[in-house]
Amino acid sequence: MSRRETEVPDAEAWPLVKWLWINYLNPYKWRVAIAFALMALEGSMMGLLAYTLKPMFDKIFVGGEVDAMKWVALAIMAIFVVRGVSSLVQKRIMTYVGQISTAQMRRDLLAHVMSLDSAFHNNHPPGHMITRVQGDVVGIGSVWRSFILGVGRDIISVFSLTAVAISIDWRWTLIALVGAPLLMAPIYWVQRFVRQQTKRQRDLSSDITVRMDEIFHGINQIKLNALEGYQHRRYMTLQDESIALSLQTQLGKAMIPLLVDLITGIGFVGVLYFAGGEIISGGKTVGEFMSFFTAMLLVFEPIRRLSGLAGSWQAFATKLERVKHLFDTTPTIVSVPDARTSPPPRPDVRIEAVSLAYGELPVLRRTSFTAEAGKTTALVGPSGAGKSTVFNVITRLIDPDEGRVLIGGVPAEEIDLATLRNMFAVVTQESLLFDETLRENITLGREDVPEEELARVLEAAHVDDFVANMPKGLDSDVGARGTLLSGGQRQRVAIARALLRDAPILLLDEATSALDVKSESVVQEALDKLSKGRTTLVIAHRLSTVRDADKIVVLNQGEVIEQGTHEELLAAGGAYAELYNTQFGSDIETLQESSPA
Repeated sequence: MSRRETEVPDAEAWPLVKWLWINYLNPYKWRVAIAFALMALEGSMMGLLAYTLKPMFDKIFVGGEVDAMKWVALAIMAIFVVRGVSSLVQKRIMTYVGQISTAQMRRDLLAHVMSLDSAFHNNHPPGHMITRVQGDVVGIGSVWRSFILGVGRDIISVFSLTAVAISIDWRWTLIALVGAPLLMAPIYWVQRFVRQQTKRQRDLSSDITVRMDEIFHGINQIKLNALEGYQHRRYMTLQDESIALSLQTQLGKAMIPLLVDLITGIGFVGVLYFAGGEIISGGKTVGEFMSFFTAMLLVFEPIRRLSGLAGSWQAFATKLERVKHLFDTTPTIVSVPDARTSPPPRPDVRIEAVSLAYGELPVLRRTSFTAEAGKTTALVGPSGAGKSTVFNVITRLIDPDEGRVLIGGVPAEEIDLATLRNMFAVVTQESLLFDETLRENITLGREDVPEEELARVLEAAHVDDFVANMPKGLDSDVGARGTLLSGGQRQRVAIARALLRDAPILLLDEATSALDVKSESVVQEALDKLSKGRTTLVIAHRLSTVRDADKIVVLNQGEVIEQGTHEELLAAGGAYAELYNTQFGSDIETLQESSPA
């Protein structure tokens, strides 16, 4: 069993339905009530139709009463008109309620998922979450509409038709329904089977979505490594398993109508043998038998549909419990009550004895240093030293296990989360661009940006160097994840974002490491403008980019082992000097002599 199959516990169906009603259907209760009244009207028409057949046979076909033909015909016509109109109106109402309520659920679920911690998203691939937010919610809406429509109409039909049958002869009715109790055990077993298979199928559907998401986002690497056949086989394996599960589920759903048909056949044979003698002897009329026969014929059809809904109910419950479980997942990193909503006036960053572990793997070990306001602090060290984790702790994407972070002397957890994150502008090695226009990727939803300010940002970030060559200028699409732009252009867009954000603290994570020399020069110039007057923290592997930093902090296995200026660390001849020597191939004495005074 996969990890995703075990993460959603089984839940009782009715509490889930109660949760759905309270949160999403209750605002439309009067519409639902009207729809149910119309369903009841529609369902009762079948009983009335069966009852009308008795005078039709006895008075018209057997008795030859021509005058009765008119009112019987009008009554039958009225039955079908009322049934058709009530069906149309209640379906229109329920479709409206279903569309509005599921759209609201989808909006709420997306907002909730975005509020969850980074750790949650690290453990749940995007394709998996797409299936939850889109597929499960849409499935809930379509299933519950058909379920409620079926139940509301068919239960009333069953009661009205059964009442007609009992009014004609209760013994015939008992014989016709004698086999019904035999359905209870098979229905219970099939329901359990369908629910298990449906859960497995939904998990597998998530896996398929994840696989497709990875294929489309990694298409270039797939082509470069000739992995088309490999990825296709992996996809087909999942697809074949999904087909097998779907066939098993449909077989389980089809079993109940089959059993209903068998019981129906037995009941009709019994009634025919028992009732035939009474009709022949004159104890019952042909009209009574035809009315009863029609009622029983019609009653087993809604029973058959209702039994078929057992499988749909299980699919509905499975989707609903997955969505409810996701809503019940709460973020652990939140703003505390009475959190500070104004940023501290002094944007220095102090890390005090911060320790953090991912599971049993320690990442930071009592890490301590200060990034002074208005100055540049560089974090260097080998891969896995904890540099990026420091950024995550500072911005509260992760909370430390021990120690604390202070911004302007205020503990980070005492600052409102939105206020805290608005204090940071971030430029990373892989700057994420959205599949929108260049303008939208820079303004990020802001509609109050004056054109002169935008022009200043574009010039400072050197975006104006290439925007004029784009087909629609700032209104040109950048493609999925910015694929229509070069790496250097994407970095300049990210810098323009940060400039427009005008945050007091700047975080640079390998912002130029993936660029060619020419692009790096342009981007570095833009970064220099961006960092001017801001508290800047820089992660860099290439030490040439941090020589001018006001302070360099050397990390190794989550510990601060050295800190100082470039010249001080070279003179100390420690870990920084070794890193520098490794990159530039010079001995320490030569480096010290070549360093600026």
